[in-house]
Amino acid sequence: MNEAVVTVIGFVAQDPIFEVLASGTSLMSLRIGSTPRRYDREIGQWRDDDPMFLTVTCWRTLADNLQSCELQRGDPIIVTGKLRIREYVKDRQKRFSAQIEATTVGHDLSRGVARFQRAQRSAFPEDRREADDMADRWLEADLDEDAEELTTQITDKSENLDDTDEDGDTSPFRAAA
Repeated sequence: MNEAVVTVIGFVAQDPIFEVLASGTSLMSLRIGSTPRRYDREIGQWRDDDPMFLTVTCWRTLADNLQSCELQRGDPIIVTGKLRIREYVKDRQKRFSAQIEATTVGHDLSRGVARFQRAQRSAFPEDRREADDMADRWLEADLDEDAEELTTQITDKSENLDDTDEDGDTSPFRAAA
């Protein structure tokens, strides 16, 4: 099956909806609009063509990052993703809806400025405490003599590997056969 990857330049048409599903997966859904403009030579002005509206679905990390951006209605954005055409019935008539499963979403910097901030992995405080407790268990555990001896053997073997390529250069990595 062929996939159509599209990029749409437009604006946030409705405030995004963010939710975390029962599985723990983050989901953000938003409507974007795009209004093509054309120069009308007869009147010497730009005019708007018919607007197009699409539903954009963002999953997991992209949804989390967009939630942090606090996108609002009217914000200029650029969306890239897989185009999906959904068929449905309304008022006994077959209709179609264009949707984008987004891979990338960003502000349109031709219309304003933005400041990039790297995402920091965060979790709920309870999860973070539990993860810290689990990590502490490893720090508190005493290695038994067998484990220490095994660690020494592995370290000694890795230092004695003779990995040379055709030019005689040594490499810390072994080539997979």
